[in-house]
Amino acid sequence: MLRVLAVDDEKPLLEELLYLLRSDPRVLSAEGASDATEALRRITRALETGPDGPDGIDVVFLDIHMAGLTGLDIARLLAGFAQPPLIVFVTAHEGFAVQAFDLKAVDYVLKPVRPERLAEAVRRACAQLGRAAATQPAEPAEAAGPVVPVQRRPVPEVTVADRTADQIAVELGGVTRFVAIADIAYVEAQGDYARLHTDEGSHLVRIPLSTLEERWAARGFVRIHRRHLVALGRIDELRLDAGTTSVRVGSVELQVSRRHARQLRDLLMRQATG
Repeated sequence: MLRVLAVDDEKPLLEELLYLLRSDPRVLSAEGASDATEALRRITRALETGPDGPDGIDVVFLDIHMAGLTGLDIARLLAGFAQPPLIVFVTAHEGFAVQAFDLKAVDYVLKPVRPERLAEAVRRACAQLGRAAATQPAEPAEAAGPVVPVQRRPVPEVTVADRTADQIAVELGGVTRFVAIADIAYVEAQGDYARLHTDEGSHLVRIPLSTLEERWAARGFVRIHRRHLVALGRIDELRLDAGTTSVRVGSVELQVSRRHARQLRDLLMRQATG
């Protein structure tokens, strides 16, 4: 159960974000801050009382463009603490994704915020907190309180090299692991990076989406949008609604751009009749 602070200097957007967060059963509490000063005051109080204190904050959903300090400025300040809350950036601008992940952001959600996309960000935050708890050392018998891990989040993942044609290598916290391409359901562009989505989670790689599109075309990956590449065999539904096209991949719905809609329909028809 997450304790969340949402920060946005546009009140209607903040209220909408809080409404969506409070509707998620994995969120224990969600409070709002309308500027960087208020946000820092609340976060400082949370850090002073500790992660199990009454003012504890697990995740900060943070706008980037605000008056005074930006969301990136706040994230840089928090990076100096041993046990900062997780950061999810919520912004209308795509161009800051690389900086965001360099600051160890859990996720980068674009406005207007879609409920299913926000739910995915919440899932990622829960997963990271769960991994941190799993690696927490046992509490000494004489300890008065819980032992809190110094590092609550893994560092951003970066690709190194392909081990075989069937896998892609990712690096997480200095450890290289190999992800089977067949396990990847879809890929999401994030600046010069791409996020690989599998049933088990996601991995950030330092490869542009256009490169993966070319490299994996023969493996059945198709471009459906400037931001998404999808494994054709992982598409569960094709939806047509009021002139718009979308696909469902597992529990995630992805929009299909007009320029790619006809090609995708043709590919799915050939797959169904082949």
